[in-house]
Amino acid sequence: MEPPTEPPTGPNTQKKPKTKALPTIWNVPDPLWELIAKVLTVYDPPARTGRKRSDERRAFDGIIFRMRTGCQWNHMPQEFGDDSSVYRAFCRWEDRGIFDILWAILLTKCDDLQGVDWHWQSADGSLGKARGVPHSGVGKRGRRPSASAPPPVTAPSLASRGACWLRATAGPLRLASAGPTRPTANC
Repeated sequence: MEPPTEPPTGPNTQKKPKTKALPTIWNVPDPLWELIAKVLTVYDPPARTGRKRSDERRAFDGIIFRMRTGCQWNHMPQEFGDDSSVYRAFCRWEDRGIFDILWAILLTKCDDLQGVDWHWQSADGSLGKARGVPHSGVGKRGRRPSASAPPPVTAPSLASRGACWLRATAGPLRLASAGPTRPTANC
């Protein structure tokens, strides 16, 4: 007969409380939409003249659906409205930096709730040979660049930089005065 085994002890064997997994978001909940609507009224007000815009909440839900599933814009379900209207809203919000602003606000709120364990966050990437790109080690004609050539410029993404800046400087009362966190880009 074998002796009873004791459970292992030590710093790595502590039981962690089980956390309940959050459900997949396909439609924006009401409290979150109230926050998004405030941002949209400040940074993307409707034009005074012209055609009335499509429902912004349905468009936002459509964008979430598109990003979660990876479907083509013209294959989105009709419940999100016209696919070209959803695409236009996506491009307009991307050009105005609204997604960066929303990311920064949600990051701040999540940090206030202590929902992110920053100790365990890490960056991930992949590396590969850059062929034919200046400063990749080999010049156009197979020669190494001179030692005086500047190194390639690498910078953190503008969205991350903007989120960190807003998280550090913007309080709930100052968010309306903060502008887009990056230059506009065409969609």
